[in-house]
Amino acid sequence: MTATVSTTDTPLNASRTRGGAGFARKAKAYFALTKPRVIELLLVSTLPTMIYAERGFPPIGLILATLVGGAFAAGSAGAFNCYLDRDIDKLMHRTENRPLVTGEVTPREALVFSWLLGAAAIVILWFGANPLAAWLGLAAIFFYVVIYTIILKRRTAQNIVWGGAAGCFPVLIAWAAVTNTVEWPAVILFMVIFLWTPPHYWPLSMRYGEDYRNANVPMLGAIAGAKVVSVQVVLYAWAMVACSLLLVPAGGAGWVYTATAVLAGAWFLYESHSLYNRAQREDISDKRAMKVFHGSISYLTLLFIALAVDPFVGSAIIG
Repeated sequence: MTATVSTTDTPLNASRTRGGAGFARKAKAYFALTKPRVIELLLVSTLPTMIYAERGFPPIGLILATLVGGAFAAGSAGAFNCYLDRDIDKLMHRTENRPLVTGEVTPREALVFSWLLGAAAIVILWFGANPLAAWLGLAAIFFYVVIYTIILKRRTAQNIVWGGAAGCFPVLIAWAAVTNTVEWPAVILFMVIFLWTPPHYWPLSMRYGEDYRNANVPMLGAIAGAKVVSVQVVLYAWAMVACSLLLVPAGGAGWVYTATAVLAGAWFLYESHSLYNRAQREDISDKRAMKVFHGSISYLTLLFIALAVDPFVGSAIIG
């Protein structure tokens, strides 16, 4: 007869299980601090810009360094933002589950994490790409943390217009990583995202207007009526589409990019005007506002996919 000893429920194993679960929960909380959905959106513009700047595929090491460095820079900025906005995040339903609100991460832990992630981003971009890309990464963090979060966000309804410029830096970083300079095509792409940000974000602030009012944050969608916001969305959408077409005469774009810019732009203008028409009839709904928000993401994704494909299909329309 042999005795079987079970170790599945011993205190040691139970402690290891709790420790493993605790580590996973902590790692997940730190990951949430970086605002991964924002990073994902920013990276959508990075690789296509690198391909377009190279007119082909850049070296894989350069791609990885730029993507990882850029992701770390964006994650650092997002974590700093969570640290600085923890007082208002707890007042809004949209942000009430962020790690600093729930207590999964302490303010000190978040601040140290933000600095370390930012430092790692600069080192990766400096040595993996070039110093110019690193300086631009640092500028992006500074713009989002200081210009947007500290100075503008709680003071003006134009906060997302100027503060949103931080989200435009990935195309400059990508272009600089490949060419070690910033040229007109990169500036045009910067301006496309700059003009895209208000019609992307203002419909979201309409949907969560009560949240922003409770936190006393003057997002335009929260403090102005739907009629006013919809006019601004339409104006910025037209400016964005017009700017996207400047890449044809000034950036050497071909037919793939041009056709996509025209068709996707026309579709997004239709959605923006639909929002405007409903707002003028006072027939606006959260669902309609969010349709424009999600549509703006689809538009930008399609535009940058076309940007990546364009160098491989045909030649520039205007040589």
